[in-house]
Amino acid sequence: MRNRHLGFLLLALAVPSGVAAQDDPDQAVAGGRIPTGWSVRLDRADAKMENVRIVKMGDGLHATLGPAVILYRMRDQAKGQYRIAASFTQTRAARHPEGYGLLVGGSDLEAAGQRYTYFLVRQDGKFLVKRRDGDSTSVVVPWTEHAAVRNPEGERGATNELAIEVGREEVAFLVNGAEVATVERSAVDVGGICGYRVNHNLDVHLSSLKVTKRGTGG
Repeated sequence: MRNRHLGFLLLALAVPSGVAAQDDPDQAVAGGRIPTGWSVRLDRADAKMENVRIVKMGDGLHATLGPAVILYRMRDQAKGQYRIAASFTQTRAARHPEGYGLLVGGSDLEAAGQRYTYFLVRQDGKFLVKRRDGDSTSVVVPWTEHAAVRNPEGERGATNELAIEVGREEVAFLVNGAEVATVERSAVDVGGICGYRVNHNLDVHLSSLKVTKRGTGG
């Protein structure tokens, strides 16, 4: 039976930004670089692009970050029924567990009315599904431990393949081929721009996005 988490529409606990910044400030990165054709949006208005370094590596990208970002191309869009997947390799263990993963259903990503759904994993073996609407976020599935999430081994890191399968009525979230959650399609945004989300102070390799149509309609 599929594991349904629709009931977990919880509000995230608010942590004063000053306290969080003092405890784990954005690291300094020799950055300010992003590949041609890509767009980056910083999570916080006071964050600095000079601490963001994203470069092409193989058929994907490598992100070395101070602040948390979303990373996308306007041409990468999906609607209807589809499957999106990418592999992520966290090359260094972070001081605190921070998430990385997929973004779907993006709209107005350069404006105040930004909307998208994101699916993340982190180095403590947990995953999350969350929805952003402007400056607000709502939790669809809270940070939940699952054996499918690979933890980094010291400085060697770990690779996780994340996938989102969008059906006519339901959306499934998979880690390394294992379905970790399923929600009603109406609970998330799925039609729009696809991309990545990587939280702050992470060093992560991102494979290219693979989008496959599934069925018709929707």
